[in-house]
Amino acid sequence: MTQISDRAAFIRAQTRLLPTPHAPEISLHLADEATELWRKTEEELGEIGLPPPFWAFAWAGGQALARYVLDHPECVAGKKVLDFASGSGLVAIAAAKNGARHVDASDIDAFAGAAIRLNAAANGVMVHPRVQDLIGLDEKWDVILAGDVSYERDMAQSVTDWLDSLRRRGAHVLVGDPGRTYLARDRLESIAEYRVPVTRALEDCEIKHAQVWCFRDEG
Repeated sequence: MTQISDRAAFIRAQTRLLPTPHAPEISLHLADEATELWRKTEEELGEIGLPPPFWAFAWAGGQALARYVLDHPECVAGKKVLDFASGSGLVAIAAAKNGARHVDASDIDAFAGAAIRLNAAANGVMVHPRVQDLIGLDEKWDVILAGDVSYERDMAQSVTDWLDSLRRRGAHVLVGDPGRTYLARDRLESIAEYRVPVTRALEDCEIKHAQVWCFRDEG
């Protein structure tokens, strides 16, 4: 496996800085076509079977969550915020724009870390990329934002349990999701709904019905 020495340069070369469809206040380095960027990444790294370049697209759940945060600044203003599985950094940027005291943006993909830095700079905000798996940790975040984390059964279960544990100790947890298969609907309730423009090649449609969810109150 080879290394791309300058991830930021690779991202700039393979994307365009564009307004996010459902949150046009925020511009992101976005790819025009999914499979071509995926192929180029594998070619550059000399490795087949890499995960999709989640950082290069504005996914439905993340767009819904970013829109909610932009429209409800009180949920993040003055708070320590974590954007989990941040990808492009869209939701983290929305929180930073609306006055969050400190914003961590976590993702396990080093390309996402580079994309988050580029996108935050393009929007004139400070975001702290965290290229690591934070599941199970608690750094006393006031607010945890998680968009599109229910693609796979095992991940969805572990993330939901972790987020619920943070919620139980007092954190405000919001999940953005368009109703993926493994979304824990029995533990969540919808607080906002949006019709979100998406990439047809990724979602097999042009508009996704996406929602923002919070955990149900117990008792």
